Amino acid sequence: MSCAAIILAAGESRRMGRPKALLPYHGGTFVSVLAEKLSETCSPLCVVFGYQAQDLMAWTPAPVIAVENTNYRYGMLTSLQAGLRAIPELPERILFTLVDHPAIKTSTIRLLLECAAPLAIPRYSGKRGHPVIMSREIASEILAEPMTSKLNHVIDRHAAEIHYIEVSDPGVRDDIDDPQHYEELLAREGARA
Repeated sequence: MSCAAIILAAGESRRMGRPKALLPYHGGTFVSVLAEKLSETCSPLCVVFGYQAQDLMAWTPAPVIAVENTNYRYGMLTSLQAGLRAIPELPERILFTLVDHPAIKTSTIRLLLECAAPLAIPRYSGKRGHPVIMSREIASEILAEPMTSKLNHVIDRHAAEIHYIEVSDPGVRDDIDDPQHYEELLAREGARA
């Protein structure tokens, strides 16, 4: 079953003080490490930028599609819509994740891809995280949603169809929003900046 992937990296990174997509991680950056992991199983792969998009798009690793979301201030839904529009033909399934989650394991991605549910979401210690895999039908519904809506509105409408997958991967719950979280991630992963 084919699956495309979208990395959402449109935020302003105010608390971090610099673009999260370009934070050094395992010899690359958050976006390059994530792209490398996702490209093993997903195609096409795109990254959606918003704040300072033109500067950041230059750092997008090939063959990743770089997308600018000019409506990023409206929230995550608009970034996901921009990513979905950049995919020439929607495959059966689409994976999306935040750029904040560079430590997700390849095994977690593969486990999610094995699930045929309309929505597959990983859970670590009882809390849901990223990446999320959705069906083409749900992706089409997201595209039709007004940009002033919220992504959770669509997800909540499909609550009965969600298949949660328990994983032993703390990377699915990462929320690397400030320098302290970044240092904690590097320490946990034994990663060098």
